[in-house]
Amino acid sequence: MTTVQYVSGVAPIPVDQPDIAATTALAGEQMGMKLIFAEAGSGAKHPVPVEMIKAIKREINIPLIVGGGIRTPEKAEEIYRAGADIVVVGNQFESNPDLIYEIAATRNKVS
Repeated sequence: MTTVQYVSGVAPIPVDQPDIAATTALAGEQMGMKLIFAEAGSGAKHPVPVEMIKAIKREINIPLIVGGGIRTPEKAEEIYRAGADIVVVGNQFESNPDLIYEIAATRNKVS
């Protein structure tokens, strides 16, 4: 169970269902949400799949934030290239504070 599941009490959208994630995000935008946060869970073993990020980004016109399971600058770049406007990295910064500079450089490279 991820932190998100525990705190929210909801089941996550299955990773092999990007269309469900995309339509859920679109519904959120249509209900007035100002951004979408696709979250794999704090310390997740695997980040939100790239295909899911792409599917969501195709459907929405508001910022997309992606977090959970992002451990390397390469993974952050892949997520940015898939359509994330912002990546959220937490646990990895605790063990490697300098990683913040590498991830920031990755964002600048994609812009």
